[in-house]
Amino acid sequence: MNPLIGNGAALFFEDSGPREGAPVILVHGHPFNHTMWAPQTAALTTAGYRVITPDLRGYGRSPVIAGTAPLAGLADDLAALLDALGIEQAVVGGVSMGGQIAMEMRLRHPGRIRALVLSDTSAAPETQEGRTARRELAERLLAEGMKPYTDEVIDKMLAPYNVTGMPGAAARITAMMYATDPRGAAAALRGRAERPDYRPVLAELPADVPCLIVVGRDDVYTPVAEAESLHALAPHSVLAVVERAGHLPGVEQPEAFNRVLLEFLAGL
Repeated sequence: MNPLIGNGAALFFEDSGPREGAPVILVHGHPFNHTMWAPQTAALTTAGYRVITPDLRGYGRSPVIAGTAPLAGLADDLAALLDALGIEQAVVGGVSMGGQIAMEMRLRHPGRIRALVLSDTSAAPETQEGRTARRELAERLLAEGMKPYTDEVIDKMLAPYNVTGMPGAAARITAMMYATDPRGAAAALRGRAERPDYRPVLAELPADVPCLIVVGRDDVYTPVAEAESLHALAPHSVLAVVERAGHLPGVEQPEAFNRVLLEFLAGL
């Protein structure tokens, strides 16, 4: 059964690959949905892994619970999903906001994390300026809808040369963003504005919870220097920089991303 996330509503997810395979849960960022992980799902299931890709509350086919969606609540949703599937422990990976939710899971449900995969994300708490910007963006999305914002930031989500050079990927990401419910996106933005400091989570990772840190070479939201700071914090981490990619290397350079991910998983 799907885990209940409030108001009797259930989280949508896909559960792919052999049930006896080592479980990997992949968490999308804002403002996307589980389908962004299609290239990774295909590669990992072919390699024998069980891959769970949820739509976070307010995104994709999961219901919207308007107001504020704290990252703690989103992490608890995923722990409930693992409970519903009878999975005690999984590799938990995420991109951008999804990476922060993965760190929140380690903070709140440490025993559920076999390993972390953090793509193009940051561990520091939001600045006051950032909190204001996220709240203002939440109000803007509610007033204008998703299209103006999407058109404004698509060449930051993907490297500008990939927006023009990879029209299929750009169209897929743009459609995903257009289709997101502004109420769900706004709720997550408000919650993300209040996120805690995840740097101690990384600094305290034990040797038996390794961490893969991935970043696109040309990411402008969370640049390579940010990934290097996470790598310096996490004592048992591996850093991989994906060339010819921006904020979403799993979409922009799926073969390179998958190669790094599969190599990391094989070492567990």
